[in-house]
Amino acid sequence: MNTKTLCENYSPLTPTQRLEKLFGEFDRVLVTSSFGTTSAILLHHLHKVKASHPVHFIDTRYHFKETHAYKNELASKWSLNVVDVRPKVNEHLFTRQDFTWAHHPDSCCYVNKVMPLDELKSTHDVWISGMLGGTTELRKKMPIFQWDGQILRFYPFINMTEEEAEWYRIIHELPSHPLEATGYASIGCTNCTVKGEGREGRWAGSNKKECGLHVIRSQA
Repeated sequence: MNTKTLCENYSPLTPTQRLEKLFGEFDRVLVTSSFGTTSAILLHHLHKVKASHPVHFIDTRYHFKETHAYKNELASKWSLNVVDVRPKVNEHLFTRQDFTWAHHPDSCCYVNKVMPLDELKSTHDVWISGMLGGTTELRKKMPIFQWDGQILRFYPFINMTEEEAEWYRIIHELPSHPLEATGYASIGCTNCTVKGEGREGRWAGSNKKECGLHVIRSQA
């Protein structure tokens, strides 16, 4: 089944129905979460649909301590099966000693986020991401399903607006990331995140808008 047909079949469904359908049609399913400000939406749905399924957290070793606390809170609240995934020790150490995030943030993200995810993708058929649409120009154009040359990407919430996401969080009384109340709207690594609305606090002062996980790289 091609991505166009999948998008047509899944488009009329609610996010919960999309997840239920996907787990019924695919076996090797990868779920990731950044445990950021909107992550609880996917995790709450997963709790209802298949709580025992592994949730992979890419621990760059640069996360805020509040992010780790939030991860532990949601895992305990919803009995989530969280698996920490880390970059290779020597490669991460190089970015730390080199201060790579300061002069080449794309390389830092590639070593500490993209490469660990690529290893996971190689053992799965479809990857579920809780990314919302409309937060960047790239995300506004993304379909529900997308093939990246290695794995089928599935974005069950890509049609959900920020307003709809906020209402979902309120109605279901979802716990908020501890840093959100202090002015952080989007939260990544400590070295590259400051307070700000939307994603303006990510890589502030640069043209960088994405960490690279959701950018499809050209295939050789």
